[in-house]
Amino acid sequence: MEVITTFKNKAGEKLNSTRWKFRMTPMRWVFMAIAAAALAVIIVRFILGLGATTNLNDQWPWGLWISFDVLLGVALAGGGYGTALIVYVLRRDKFYPIARSAMVTSLLGYIVVVLGLLIEVGQWFFFWRPYVSWGHASVLFEVFWCISCYTVIQILEFSEVATEKVFKGAHKYLKKAMPVLLIVGITLPTLHQSSLGQLFYIMVGKVNVLWWSPLLPVFFLLSSFFVGAGMIIIESSLAGKALNHQVDTSVLRGLVRISGGAMILYLILKIADMSVRGTFAHAFAFDLPSMMFLSELVLGCILPIIIAFSSLSSTRKGLIGFGILTVAGVVMNRFDVLFTGMGSYLNQYGGHYFPAWTEIIVSLGLVSIACLAYLFIAENFNILWHHKSESVEGKGTSGDAVKQAALPNCHESQAGK
Repeated sequence: MEVITTFKNKAGEKLNSTRWKFRMTPMRWVFMAIAAAALAVIIVRFILGLGATTNLNDQWPWGLWISFDVLLGVALAGGGYGTALIVYVLRRDKFYPIARSAMVTSLLGYIVVVLGLLIEVGQWFFFWRPYVSWGHASVLFEVFWCISCYTVIQILEFSEVATEKVFKGAHKYLKKAMPVLLIVGITLPTLHQSSLGQLFYIMVGKVNVLWWSPLLPVFFLLSSFFVGAGMIIIESSLAGKALNHQVDTSVLRGLVRISGGAMILYLILKIADMSVRGTFAHAFAFDLPSMMFLSELVLGCILPIIIAFSSLSSTRKGLIGFGILTVAGVVMNRFDVLFTGMGSYLNQYGGHYFPAWTEIIVSLGLVSIACLAYLFIAENFNILWHHKSESVEGKGTSGDAVKQAALPNCHESQAGK
């Protein structure tokens, strides 16, 4: 399916045309069906409230939408700021090919988070209150403001890409603003990623000792950084099949090594923290909490470290294995902190919770909307790596020319194609 928009001057002469493409495939129809079902449930939720669409209760006020759409969504969207830090601050130019796709994936992830917050809040029509009511002593207040501001920053960063094709007059101004946007965009996530850990840190006695720690903010921040590589690998693998695009293995392997280094630091801090607090006995009690804890640590941290620093990371299958294990480990961690970690405390008050089918549909629908949006953006804007040195007019094939053309200038305009 293609929609072609043609612009004409006052005399009726054709100036240029902008071609918008979106191929319909069976999987995309499935995404659209799930998204439509989710939108129907969301409308019912907004009209009738949480009680009509969720299994939440006074004992279990937080459920799937908070754990999956918010806690997990924020973590999995961390690839954007992590990649920006590596590319623009540490100046690792070899990672330029994945910078834009990581940014778009992160932007869509945060949009899902914002929508999840809006759906989850009891009185959703008062979503604007934190903007005018300064609860500066609240951790959630800081999380709300940081996520909101960071989402706006990411939209502005993407606008620099979008204006290569539409509203081109604004491109030079956005390009000049990019250094400031990148600095702010790297700073804000470090605040709210750690603050989500702080949110559970203040629940002393309510979270299982295997997951509660004074270092929870650090653990949340580190895991949001190293899971970015896993998300980029999975995203690039799916893009390779859906959009006929492959990222060079050496680029992904370098990213995996950096992620593996962060994992080693995470594991060292985890073991040191358990040693100081004396929780090793709980970890090897072989009950449900200990089995979940060991599973997330082994599958989501130790095995990926082995893959990252072995010959497995030089193969595409090994890289995909690293991505799947890393993402699965963070998924388990975020679910465990809320459900397994707080389960025993909440159950003593007679609480019980299992997600309703409507909650599952909404979560799947938000992911489907993000996937459809990514596919549309990838097909219509220059976010994937298609640079050829000869496209850099008048600059030869020098390294500086390639670097300069890599992100902002390598894409030929699709107008008139």
